[in-house]
Amino acid sequence: MTTPSVPFIFDRDRVRRNRDRAAKNYQTYAFLKERVSRDILERLDDTPHQFERGIELGAADGTLSAMLQGNPKVQHILAADISEKMLTQAAARGLETAIVDEEHLSFEDHHFDLVLSALSLHWVNDLPGTLIQIRRKLKPDGLFIAALPGGATLMELRTCLMEAEAELKGRVAPRVSPLPSLADMAGLLQRAGFALPVADKESLTIRYDSLFDLAKDLKGMGERAAFHSGIEPVSRDVFLKAAEIYAER
Repeated sequence: MTTPSVPFIFDRDRVRRNRDRAAKNYQTYAFLKERVSRDILERLDDTPHQFERGIELGAADGTLSAMLQGNPKVQHILAADISEKMLTQAAARGLETAIVDEEHLSFEDHHFDLVLSALSLHWVNDLPGTLIQIRRKLKPDGLFIAALPGGATLMELRTCLMEAEAELKGRVAPRVSPLPSLADMAGLLQRAGFALPVADKESLTIRYDSLFDLAKDLKGMGERAAFHSGIEPVSRDVFLKAAEIYAER
């Protein structure tokens, strides 16, 4: 039996460069990271456990890890990210940091009793494989809490870009990352071997006056497209047409 190959969708170097470019002014655009981090802390407060050693994957500037400083439930937290420049911001907050690619977790098995991730795992190529790695790095009674953008995220942007490119170019290329549905995540957690997996969804609506404002925020968050080099960037005329469609709706 052959093992299916992992689809190469994202260029991890581009993911890193996007975060590097966003690092200096990240706090200006970190409102979603902060919101989701608070939600994760609420989930953590609901557990009776004490945690000796935790890690935040995709920590960016350490927003979530900084919120855990002084928390009696967590003795030690490591802020980990693929971007060295983001981690410079995290270190300035007094956090211990490490350059870590979520696709390649080099820690010993059963090293952590807590793994957290806020809006980062949607950029890995092999999400099932990453979840299996996370489960292996956890102690048997460890806890994993993560938040990912769901399948309906940026649906308006996706639709406007597809319509604009189809009209002007006669073809459509992927412009917004494929994102997992709630059912997808529930199934992936089960496949990865997590005990007592729970997946749920929260809808959050953020309105923009124009596509340009949305694009500015995505760039500031380090969330620009990071597809592999075989996909051409959006042309100026397609983007302007998409902005026109966005404004009309």
